[in-house]
Amino acid sequence: MLAAAKTYMPSGRKDEYYLFASGGHGGQVLVIGLPSMRILKVIGVFTPEPWQGYGYGDQTNELFEASRRYGRKMTWGDMHHPNLSETDGNYDGQFLFVNDKANPRVAVISLKDFATVQLVTSELLASDHGAAFCSPNTEYVAETSQYPAPFGGGYVPLEQFNEKYRGGAILWKFDRQAGRIVPEQSFALELPPYCQDLADFGKKTSDGWLFINSFNTERSYGGNLEGKPSMESGASQNDMDYLHVINWRKAEALAKAGKTELIAGMRVIRLQTLIDEGVLFFVGEPKSPHGCDVTPDGNDVVVGGKLDTHCTVYSVENMKALIDSKTFDGKDAYGVPILPYGKAIRGQCQIGLGPLHTVFDD
Repeated sequence: MLAAAKTYMPSGRKDEYYLFASGGHGGQVLVIGLPSMRILKVIGVFTPEPWQGYGYGDQTNELFEASRRYGRKMTWGDMHHPNLSETDGNYDGQFLFVNDKANPRVAVISLKDFATVQLVTSELLASDHGAAFCSPNTEYVAETSQYPAPFGGGYVPLEQFNEKYRGGAILWKFDRQAGRIVPEQSFALELPPYCQDLADFGKKTSDGWLFINSFNTERSYGGNLEGKPSMESGASQNDMDYLHVINWRKAEALAKAGKTELIAGMRVIRLQTLIDEGVLFFVGEPKSPHGCDVTPDGNDVVVGGKLDTHCTVYSVENMKALIDSKTFDGKDAYGVPILPYGKAIRGQCQIGLGPLHTVFDD
């Protein structure tokens, strides 16, 4: 009774916080009041909803028409990772961005009226997971592929996986005044065929940098009938995967200078250009991580390994110093410089097996 009384919200009073929960295969966002835990609103996003008219009529139907893939209207999704817009690295509560993992799309939700105002997609990627993460002033919204695939979706035999399959990260340009993503001003980065995972932009002392997890540096793609291990076990052999350390402001300058190639309608900075121009670096991260979260002061990046018992704390200052001094532990198979792990981190916390998402209080 005491617990119920503490969370009871009488009529006429507002909850202190709103929780924006991804709806998974439901394709919608659930708005939940805290502490009452009442569902206050269901926001239609990636799936038409007859009960509230979303996806029917001249307004919301246009959202689905604008996000067709390969000529098909996409009417289902696998929603992940709602993220609030930011100002100076702090949540400002103006917009919510969320991604469709199954049919790589990004949605813009206006929090003036809690309604979806835009759906965007690119046929460059075949899936996404590390989305939709905002830069400190919401200049860009990052979307990263999960499973490597040939850019543009053409068929390539798996035997050519290492040569023809690629990961990618799209930086969608956001116009805050218009409240819309501008595809024409957006660009993408070509990445090796690892499984890129969650992402986070640096802020304050780490402003200008973008961090992306990855797993499956083994480049496993299954094949039980051919005598190969399943993807799950094949992708869990190495003790280390790679944290992607990206100077996104340099990448932005390259895109503006035209050092891109148009692929599937998207401007792409090729992998070799990223290496040559000092944009992309790797550093080891323990065993199939999920989540690389920048601390509120911007000084560190905290990584949890799903198959490791630690959270590892990376010093942004250390990593920048190693990059400036060109202190590397060799390169990966595609020529990307690798920072020395022991010199990049501040330390580790042993917290038990399976850390997934890391969040911070104030």
